[in-house]
Amino acid sequence: MNLLLTEADAIAAGQGAGSIFSFVIVVVGWFALMYFLMIRPQRKEQKKKAALVNSVEVGDSILTTSGFYGVVIDVTDEDVIVEFGNSRHCRIPMKKAAIEQVEKPETAE
Repeated sequence: MNLLLTEADAIAAGQGAGSIFSFVIVVVGWFALMYFLMIRPQRKEQKKKAALVNSVEVGDSILTTSGFYGVVIDVTDEDVIVEFGNSRHCRIPMKKAAIEQVEKPETAE
């Protein structure tokens, strides 16, 4: 009961507005910290992955998210057809989102 009276007295004296203002500053600071530590790096990584996926061309060697290595033989808007192994009979269509790494072929000069 005594605690309620002291808070009411502090608010009546005008000190409550200062504590609310400092609370808002702390909350804004936490959101800024979360943005720079979590959200911003994740967005950078998403942009980097999107650029990697959009750079896929026929003849590129790729590594899929499941760990398979293959060569791209056809590219559409959202899908690629990848040839796995040396037998030339294992061609699998897959989503571009499943591409983890892209290695461009060496150009012969």
